[in-house]
Amino acid sequence: MKLGIDQIDDFMSFFSEKRVGLITNPTGINSNLKSTIDVLKEKLNLVALFAPEHGIRGDLQAGIHLESHVDEKSQITVFSLYTKEKKPTKEMLDQIDVLCIDIQDAGSRFYTYIYTMAYAMIACAEHNKEFVVFDRPNPINGIDVEGNILDLKYRSFIGYYPIVQRHGLTIGELALLFNTQYNINCALKIIPMAGWERKMFYPETGLLWIAPSPNLPTTETAMVYNATCIFEGTNVSEGRGTTLPFHLVGTPYLDPYRLSDILNGYKFPGVFFRPVFFKPTFSKHADKLCRGVQIHIFDFKSFKPVKVGWTMFEVIKKMYPNDFLINPPWREGNPTMLQYNTGCDYIQKGLYSLDKLYAIIERDSVEFTKMRERYLIY
Repeated sequence: MKLGIDQIDDFMSFFSEKRVGLITNPTGINSNLKSTIDVLKEKLNLVALFAPEHGIRGDLQAGIHLESHVDEKSQITVFSLYTKEKKPTKEMLDQIDVLCIDIQDAGSRFYTYIYTMAYAMIACAEHNKEFVVFDRPNPINGIDVEGNILDLKYRSFIGYYPIVQRHGLTIGELALLFNTQYNINCALKIIPMAGWERKMFYPETGLLWIAPSPNLPTTETAMVYNATCIFEGTNVSEGRGTTLPFHLVGTPYLDPYRLSDILNGYKFPGVFFRPVFFKPTFSKHADKLCRGVQIHIFDFKSFKPVKVGWTMFEVIKKMYPNDFLINPPWREGNPTMLQYNTGCDYIQKGLYSLDKLYAIIERDSVEFTKMRERYLIY
């Protein structure tokens, strides 16, 4: 198969006599592992780089803000899009005619890169700049859709538009959806892939996986991310600071054997929960022994990460009502991280049974699937 960047020679008219800016990171490479920065520098008038969370070279941990600087290798100015201002400024865009993006998405509503793209599209619409997406695969396939639709009361940089957690779209298709469904209306162009099929999980593409961020080291991590990312908003470790981020869930107070038995008792397809002990080197419970479970996926096609993650949350909360805590908001009066991650308040408030929560996932997944159909490229 060919990535969007592999197809650039067929779309050179998009860039003729134009100053080009590029949003990218280490995942911006062609099928021969050549950096998109280098490809564009050789073929086009590349004059500016724009860095999302984790930086242009992927060297920063989650949440670390980055200032603008000059890229050591290319000697091109890098404008940071992960500061208090997430949107390119007029001064940044005055230096270019067209802004491109080439980044591997994770297939999840939580992932900030898709909102870096959205903010950039909004800025391009405001300042009459063109926007081009070099398309890439959804690593957890382009068929399966799962989750609840985000309530805009809990809009944030980890959930800006009313989509579900597992959206089943490529980054190019998301750009089309954002641009039309939510009225960005920028001058958008997509450079498509060739040979990608919606049913493909990333290993089936034949491409090498490059970690899009420090805590998504494998394609399997991209799948469990949709299950366990919600624990960021609690005092339960989601495995950050270990070699298995998002695969591990635990705290010092859990009974790993009892928890694994209860979760395996649900007989969720495609997954097994194994009792584990781990000690994070940073983040929650750093240097403390945690007890919990590791999520082992043995059938990607049948595994339902959002349903599993919500169940894990409810089980742990019920097992340890006096120890399990939801983290307070960063600022008084703001929603909590859990509300941002879940895109709702009913999970934090414990308003519904698991059966009702499963019904919400099913209802919203069907609704979103119908809406997204008009934006499918492949």
